[in-house]
Amino acid sequence: MLKLTNVAKKYRGAANYAVKDLDLEVKRGEIFGFLGPNGAGKTTTIKMIVGLLEPDSGSITVNGFNVTERPIDAKRSIGFVPDNPELYEKLTGIEYLNFVADAYGVSQDDRRKRIPHFLEMFGLTGAVGDLIQSYSHGMRQKLALTGALLHEPELFILDEPMVGLDPKSAHLFKELMRSHADKGFTVFFSTHVLEVAERLCDRVGIINHGRLIACGTLEELRERSQSQDSTLEKLFLELTEEDGADE
Repeated sequence: MLKLTNVAKKYRGAANYAVKDLDLEVKRGEIFGFLGPNGAGKTTTIKMIVGLLEPDSGSITVNGFNVTERPIDAKRSIGFVPDNPELYEKLTGIEYLNFVADAYGVSQDDRRKRIPHFLEMFGLTGAVGDLIQSYSHGMRQKLALTGALLHEPELFILDEPMVGLDPKSAHLFKELMRSHADKGFTVFFSTHVLEVAERLCDRVGIINHGRLIACGTLEELRERSQSQDSTLEKLFLELTEEDGADE
């Protein structure tokens, strides 16, 4: 579903690469957690996948489409929620959702089923007629999540999706992510909440200083540790500290 081959990105004026020689493949039907310290290259990688940044070298394919050569086809397969969604504040919630649905060609029948379902799930039914500029950060996050799911994306990409969600909404959203993957779609998300990643993800990748330093199931990562019952948090700290010591 998602394949990155020898991807690199260096920002103008920077001494080091933000992402360097990144090879990664994410399968259909799995929830993949993308982990790393601040500044490790997570958001840069995500922006390249969704087409907001162009890689300096390497290739990225989504659902078989190269994101540079066939960007529209690739983006039709993606639902994306950034860590700080920028929404159209002068639209109401329902106007925004219909705008997104129009952009992705979602039928009226599907809108009538999906929009009320997500609005009820996230407790936005009573606010959907209000201007987005009146929404709290959490409400904006929920609206962005709803918009990204309307076309049932084959690749659902999220950058820190739990930020701003109340406990009930976070719980429902985790169930939704599992359900989405169980339908044969793919979920790719970055997070600093390692307990969530440990419980939810089928596999994780750990990036540090722009390089992928580990990738696999929790059991596979434990094989690299001296302790076979380590939590993901302990494994993460071990691997990133070892990587820093090697430099």
